[in-house]
Amino acid sequence: MSSQALHAVDSSLCLKEPSGWFAAGTSFRQALAALSDGAFKLFAHICLQADRRTGRYEAVQAELASAIDKSRRIVGKYVEELESKRVCTVRRGTNQYARTSFEIRDEFWPYHRAQNVEGANGQVHNAYVDAIRRSFVSIGCTIGKFSARDEKLAKELQQCRIPLELVLDALLMGACRKYISWLNGRSAEPIASLKYFEGLIAEIRERPLPADYREYLQKKVEQLTRAWAKESVKLPKTGGCSDMPRPEIVQ
Repeated sequence: MSSQALHAVDSSLCLKEPSGWFAAGTSFRQALAALSDGAFKLFAHICLQADRRTGRYEAVQAELASAIDKSRRIVGKYVEELESKRVCTVRRGTNQYARTSFEIRDEFWPYHRAQNVEGANGQVHNAYVDAIRRSFVSIGCTIGKFSARDEKLAKELQQCRIPLELVLDALLMGACRKYISWLNGRSAEPIASLKYFEGLIAEIRERPLPADYREYLQKKVEQLTRAWAKESVKLPKTGGCSDMPRPEIVQ
């Protein structure tokens, strides 16, 4: 075929819309084969809405239900499928009104991820550190602030190539242990630093969690958060805090 003919073909394939599209290639076909129809529809919606630089998207379940015209209960099942089939990493909000965070896993994300992302105000953000910051602030049993020292430790974890999912799992496990400690009448002092979780990060590196344990921890944190909200006014806010052995954190 001549170069003129090739040019004619290329011209006929120009996009009608220069923006707002998604690179639906091999990874998209893999998701189509792996997921049920409803879960794939949710996945497609997340892909279209996700930040192209990070593969992340946040929404409340009501927004997801409206977007794909399904009930929130059914959407919850689809979210579980995306997680169980390891298509997305999911960080659920503490209740139905809180935002759930999705990160499409590398096998299903066609773009190279940016480690540093420039925000709307021109400030450069580190996606790895930002994810840890959001989790640390939102789990409910911390002081709610992410200090410069915490940010430094998060960057050190990144430089040591500690997987982000492992760090976030450690935060969930630590939150479970802290809430249980509070509910058992021990210290109600919140977690003040990311350093609190260093031992748990090392523990999970040595003994990785089962694939389905993350979802269990997320649900357990939600349950314990509700329990603590009912009991917190009755408990003292001083004293020490003792840790629990790993096997007992969910008993």
